[in-house]
Amino acid sequence: MTSPRTLLKAWNLQPKKQLGQNFLADPSTADMIVNRAGIRPDETVLEIGAGLGALTIPAARAARKVYAVETDDRLIGLLETELLAHSITNASVLKQDILRFDLKAFIREESIPGRLVVLGNLPYNVSSQVVVRLIEAREGVDRAAMMFQRELALRLLAEPGGRDYGRLTAMLRYCADVEPLARVNAPLFYPRPKVDSEVLMIRFRETPAFPAEDEGFLFRVIKAAFGQRRKNLKNALSGSDLRIPPDTARAALEAAGIDPIRRAETLTVPEFVELSHRIQELR
Repeated sequence: MTSPRTLLKAWNLQPKKQLGQNFLADPSTADMIVNRAGIRPDETVLEIGAGLGALTIPAARAARKVYAVETDDRLIGLLETELLAHSITNASVLKQDILRFDLKAFIREESIPGRLVVLGNLPYNVSSQVVVRLIEAREGVDRAAMMFQRELALRLLAEPGGRDYGRLTAMLRYCADVEPLARVNAPLFYPRPKVDSEVLMIRFRETPAFPAEDEGFLFRVIKAAFGQRRKNLKNALSGSDLRIPPDTARAALEAAGIDPIRRAETLTVPEFVELSHRIQELR
């Protein structure tokens, strides 16, 4: 693996700060991530933010096929050259913005066997949106091993009751199991970011343990509850886009066995599911 600094200099390129570009510079860390992702020879990998190919190359050596998504068109030729130099023939580079990429349509049109494994070193400014998109497309995604800034990783791992537990945590816990895989320290990137990263494994369940009757509405309830998280649940719900009268909010909470003065961060996923059912009944 050629160092990112050397590669970028050879191509007369500079990292784009606005894209959050911090390239992994340690090949052993890239190998570790791919190994811990447990990629099998019959599996297909979607890599988000392929960059200079640090993860693409070892992933391609482990997988049946790799689709490497990269939004920075300056890097496409460089990445394709690196793949060729390493004799990688089972990787396709896709010039796409992951936030505009129709993942469901891609899985359908490519006739991908089985469910995808997703890899990625995600910039902080798009990480949350990418997680939401994976939740929405999870029918075709088995698991995702991704690097997050440590602050967001702690939020995704949080348990109910603390300030780190939020909307994204609850949405993800509804349909997936999340576990830490490895800490990746800031000096292992070029340019060096200000904070360390954490690799998380997100394993999507085929069926949620506590399925909602209307998943879209459940996610709206979670969003409403956390929208004004300093308020108690009755006030947060009645003051939200759900347009629930205060008496209805109180009645739904009590019917779900939830004290109306509790706050959103104290609710477990099963409680959110039960609450969404009771709100729908009373509406």
